[in-house]
Amino acid sequence: MFVASVPLGSALLVRQFDFAIGLAMNEVVLDSIPFHIDLDSLMRKLHLTEGSSSARELQRLASEAQAIAKPKAVYKVAFIESKGEDHVVVDGITLTSRVLRVNLEQAHRVFPYVATCGTELDEWSSSIDDMLQSYWADTIKEMALRVAMQALSEHLEDRFRPGHLSRMNPGSLPDWPIQEQRKLFALLGSPKDAIGVELTKSLIMVPLKSVSGISFPTEVGFASCQLCPRENCPGRRAPYDETLYDRKYRPGPN
Repeated sequence: MFVASVPLGSALLVRQFDFAIGLAMNEVVLDSIPFHIDLDSLMRKLHLTEGSSSARELQRLASEAQAIAKPKAVYKVAFIESKGEDHVVVDGITLTSRVLRVNLEQAHRVFPYVATCGTELDEWSSSIDDMLQSYWADTIKEMALRVAMQALSEHLEDRFRPGHLSRMNPGSLPDWPIQEQRKLFALLGSPKDAIGVELTKSLIMVPLKSVSGISFPTEVGFASCQLCPRENCPGRRAPYDETLYDRKYRPGPN
């Protein structure tokens, strides 16, 4: 359950873009995403008692954060030009991943994206010296990122009616390493100019509470967690399936 949410049906201001049927579209920025912090739920999440001094400090931080928070997302519609054994060419850029290639078997278009908590919250949190309050601020930023992703998902559904969407993220699996992040950013032009997210030389996104990936229509839902054996992962979205790779993704004999 999200502590903060985007109300269903809420209006998002979207920057103008050009679009033609059958042609790639320019990047679309969602930069007026509503963000509301449910303080009671936040206190429960952080195991704070109402009326305590810690709860009062959290309320102060939450008020500051909500006043400046601007979670954002940028995406585009990109078209698959060709497919190889372990790669796909999307808008002229080769993405190398056997798993991605198989997942896109029936797809002809995809939605590369970057979503973020926003530079406003990131800069605000960097001024907090207290370790506990810094943790609280990180929790608020994670909530803002989730809201940005929720808004992006709702926007794609409302505008394109793509059916069920799954997503993959560079670096989430050895099959699609973090080095592919550069290609994803290239697909989107300049996420830094669009929503303030930049990629460092070590391929870390700044703000840290940002996520990048490709959403794609699929009849069978997919999550990278299904191929990841890591135990006790707090971000796990699906159980590990130890036979899935052999059943679906392992290349057959030449």
